[in-house]
Amino acid sequence: MSSIDRLTRELAKLPGVGKKTALRLCYHLVKGSKEDARNLARSLVDMVERVHACPQCGYFCEGELCEICADPTREPALLCVVEEAFQVGAIDRTGRYKGRFHVLGGRLSPLDGVGPESLNIGNLVERVRALEPGTVEVILATNTSVEGEATAVYLENLLRPFTMRVTRLARGLPMGSDLEYVDGTTLAEALRGRREM
Repeated sequence: MSSIDRLTRELAKLPGVGKKTALRLCYHLVKGSKEDARNLARSLVDMVERVHACPQCGYFCEGELCEICADPTREPALLCVVEEAFQVGAIDRTGRYKGRFHVLGGRLSPLDGVGPESLNIGNLVERVRALEPGTVEVILATNTSVEGEATAVYLENLLRPFTMRVTRLARGLPMGSDLEYVDGTTLAEALRGRREM
């Protein structure tokens, strides 16, 4: 097998990259600067060797703790629970959230063999228990899929004895949407989650 075929096969394993796109990326690398290709290869090796899950929250880090857990200005009693590490960045980039995070590493899915023991739930309970009772808010930011909802309900029941507030991200209408084109489920969620003006 040629080097281009091997690289194409490896690139096609990435999410959102099919065989044609992988081949296009290979051709781009072959046509481009050898130094750029070497820098890419070094960056990939460096990332694989240095990046690991934060032992406290499960987010990506290179040091002892991730930058969020190590940040003393973050609110320790405000904890946002997400399914996957990449979702931390999406919420953090809003600039509206100043608490800490907890990454589950997936969601409950009994049909796929993913139960509570497969997720980073024990560490979450320990973190919530360690905080001062009555001061903690846990925001469940799981996806709105059936599995995400089941995970949120499971966590709410598990965490309720240790915290005053367990909340869920609001769901509803996207900004700039026209009601005529919004599906019924989304519209129903928006009605249910309405708030005072």
